[in-house]
Amino acid sequence: HVDPAVTPEIWLRSGDPRVYASAAEAGVILPFAEDDVAVIHYRRTDGDYRGWGVHAWEGTPHKPVWHRPLAPARFDAFGAVFRVPVRPDAAGLRFVIHRDDHKDLPDDQRLDFSVGREVWLLAGEPAPVRPDLRSLGPELDPARALAVFVDRTTIALPARIAELAEGFALVAAAGGDLRREGDELSGERIMLPLTPRPGGLFQAQSRKFPHLRAYRAFAVPELGDAALGHLLRGQLLVIGRDHAGHVATTTAVQLPGVLDDLYADAADAALGMTVDGDRPTIAVWAPTARAVSLELSRTPDDEPKILPMERDPATGVWSIAGKRKWFGRYYRYRVEVWHPAAQRVVTTSVTDPYALSLSADSTHSQIVDLDDPALCPPGWETQARPPAVAPARMQISEVHIRDFSIADATVPAAHRGTYLAFTDEQTAGMRHLRMLADAGLTHVHLLPAFDFATVPDRRSSQAVPTCDLASFPPDSPEQQHAVMAVADHDGFNWGYDPLHYTAPEGSYATDPCGTARIVEFRRMVAALHATGLRVIMDVVYNHTMADGLAPFSVLDRIVPGYYHRLLDDGTVAESTCCSNTAPEHRMMGRLVIDSILTWARHYRIDGFRFDLMGHHPRANILETRAALDRLDGGRDIYLYGEGWNFGEVAYDSRFAQATQVNMAGTGIGTFNDRLRDAVRGGGSHGDDPSVRGFATGLGADTPLALHDRIKVGLSGGLATYRFTTHSGVELSGAQIDYNGSPSGYTAAPGECVTYVDAHDNEILYDAMAFKLPAGLPMADRARMQVLALALVVLGQGVGFVTLGTERLRSKSLDRNSYNSGDWFNQILWNGADGNGFGRGLPPAEDNEDKWPWARPLLAKPSLVPSAEHMDRTAARYAELLRIRRSTPVFGLPTADEVQRRLTFPRGGPDETPGVIVMCLDGTGLDPRWGTVVTVFNATGAPAEETVPELADVRLCLHPELVASADPLLRSAGADGGLLTVPPRSVAVFVADLA
Repeated sequence: HVDPAVTPEIWLRSGDPRVYASAAEAGVILPFAEDDVAVIHYRRTDGDYRGWGVHAWEGTPHKPVWHRPLAPARFDAFGAVFRVPVRPDAAGLRFVIHRDDHKDLPDDQRLDFSVGREVWLLAGEPAPVRPDLRSLGPELDPARALAVFVDRTTIALPARIAELAEGFALVAAAGGDLRREGDELSGERIMLPLTPRPGGLFQAQSRKFPHLRAYRAFAVPELGDAALGHLLRGQLLVIGRDHAGHVATTTAVQLPGVLDDLYADAADAALGMTVDGDRPTIAVWAPTARAVSLELSRTPDDEPKILPMERDPATGVWSIAGKRKWFGRYYRYRVEVWHPAAQRVVTTSVTDPYALSLSADSTHSQIVDLDDPALCPPGWETQARPPAVAPARMQISEVHIRDFSIADATVPAAHRGTYLAFTDEQTAGMRHLRMLADAGLTHVHLLPAFDFATVPDRRSSQAVPTCDLASFPPDSPEQQHAVMAVADHDGFNWGYDPLHYTAPEGSYATDPCGTARIVEFRRMVAALHATGLRVIMDVVYNHTMADGLAPFSVLDRIVPGYYHRLLDDGTVAESTCCSNTAPEHRMMGRLVIDSILTWARHYRIDGFRFDLMGHHPRANILETRAALDRLDGGRDIYLYGEGWNFGEVAYDSRFAQATQVNMAGTGIGTFNDRLRDAVRGGGSHGDDPSVRGFATGLGADTPLALHDRIKVGLSGGLATYRFTTHSGVELSGAQIDYNGSPSGYTAAPGECVTYVDAHDNEILYDAMAFKLPAGLPMADRARMQVLALALVVLGQGVGFVTLGTERLRSKSLDRNSYNSGDWFNQILWNGADGNGFGRGLPPAEDNEDKWPWARPLLAKPSLVPSAEHMDRTAARYAELLRIRRSTPVFGLPTADEVQRRLTFPRGGPDETPGVIVMCLDGTGLDPRWGTVVTVFNATGAPAEETVPELADVRLCLHPELVASADPLLRSAGADGGLLTVPPRSVAVFVADLA
């Protein structure tokens, strides 16, 4: 007989009748976990461990990747044994055991190192087999922050926690040494009783924190600002006791709400490196820090001089006034702070989150004056930008800085893959951009060019594959093996891994240490402006590379638990696949605006694309818009982003999001996935890449419902645009269904960013390779590519195309090339080198499940276009740009204008599947043409469309198409309302004003 209350653990030896209370008594020597690892034993009753792995964070030295979980190090009689590397300063480990997207348990698990570094778990069971890790239970885990310090008056608790105890208290320990011993706490502390508030949160609190509406509210004793500020600089716990006085619950406290309340004045305080006269001042917001010093050095390698900084109690800002000789020197902050990741007071050295310049690999911030003439290229202050463009007239090309030139032999070797590659107008890439700009391209969108964490800055430190990649067959897995072996240490990454938001990326500079990155970035912008192109930056304020005390953590080392969005247990949300930031918190929202203004003022950036904008509050984006509007010329700066609705913020659960529907009427653009999916087929997360769309092979089998979605897209995604649908009923764009959401959601065409490909998911050529019939001739593939691009360029709203798509660019079927190296990403400007197709199977991490489709395609030499096909496709795209630029009705500014001028005369149940006829009335707008008719023919046969309304209109082929680069298109014609268009083609007809 065993009483678990007395002996929770027993040990038995084979053939021995005795019961032992411990392994030592039984004479069993247990394996132990070393200081640099945690050991997780995992047993599955079905014995199937294939694909199961550990995703661990918080205490780990490296950022984990969900799709690459840690595999078992070995197996023993119990089951799988995982050895998880941990940091020396880690207080615990947070982890999930999963296979693909299936978790063993719905909630995260935590191993508290104060109890042990080794744990035995059964699949599907939250409680471990051994040891007795009560810390894994959230109700008694002081490392989980279930309590929320809403403001200086209120703490909120989840109802399930509030119901565990009769009374609650806030426990504060200035020394940060609170520990739980059994049912009690040890360590020097003070206790403040919390009073239940029967009515819950106040209305204003519920409006600010809607996700806490069901929480129980507790009043905090009035302390005064100074005393409360002192408490916030130590360790805080909320404990609850039962009717017998025993501790029933212990939890840490989330602080962002009270910090925003107590330090509201910080919103106007100077931060980062500012110049006062001819002297620098350096300031950092660190309200919970116990001490902050400046580590100042002449070079990054010198021993720093430690200088104390002064704290402003009203703002929580620490600052120091510098000397003129400090310019050019390097610095870091030394911060002493209680940190939840370590569960103790730590002293950490960290760079400035407001850094303007950096050393190589971002080890140190640098003191610079961005107004220093030495940091400006010749003519920087006087160069005129290209004329401003109304959003509805914009045509954008998206480019990765390294992709643009890394394989361009016409660029000097030292400049390939750098900012300076854009400064030589005679290179192949710049000649191509000049051609597009002359045709009507208005903007270049640069993928992340701020400082990011995932590439070594120095070329000498960047790894390269150790074999001849070109020697392998086109369908071989060897290329991806070699590329991915060095992927985390090579010179390529998309850059969506922010480290410092407001300094240029060092790996794109010829010298990454110091101010060369500033000068060369400005030279790039000046060169693009001189080419006639305005410049857009891709910005990624929705997440950081890391949090806690991880190597690439910056913000969370300075104000732990503030800058990131916390889930209900205090863990950092990771729905972005990284550490989610919280722009709803005042100082994170301010950082976004301050950073944007710096890029606009000091780098003359003309637009910003917000990554995962739906994770921002709508208010934050609108505040950014208002701040830009106050700049000279700021109203001409365009803002747009990904308005996706997902994650812990979905459906406005925490704030009104900057999502597609919510941004209607703001003038801020969002990407239109409705037209994209209808044109390409499938969706961004489809399992079958061969699912076809309007322009990818459906042809005459196109469901007319897809026509309706495309027409809404051609209207600029307008919610109010009304037309006759395939059912014969007149509906508005908002009434056309898209997977349960409205197809039309914008209030003006300029709010719709229309696209059929981007850097993520398959580039257009690769998507078509999966979908089009394998035997389709290359000339027809190129025509289908142009047809898809025409639906972008000739629709209302903002057109967006990946650079190279107009040249049939391929990434060898890679659907997620963020870390796939130069081999799969580079733009090949020399047509003799191919288009990138057939460079091996794409990396297995994100593509292996598509290899059965990919392998036979990559093996086909016929799917590699000739230089002639690439050049002809680019020429056709340029024709489309010239048509749009020369024809005002392709860029209507308002919903009313679109409703008045845009019609689809063949609409209804009798419309020809795969053929869309679009009419635009140019009366009073276009000085030349009163009627403009576009026919999109996605079928494999000539389209002959009779439009009675056009019987008396004398239409002719648009002048830009009379000598089209595609000879087949020259056969298109119009005669008495009969429109004839060749297969897989788009034709534009015009009629003079009456």
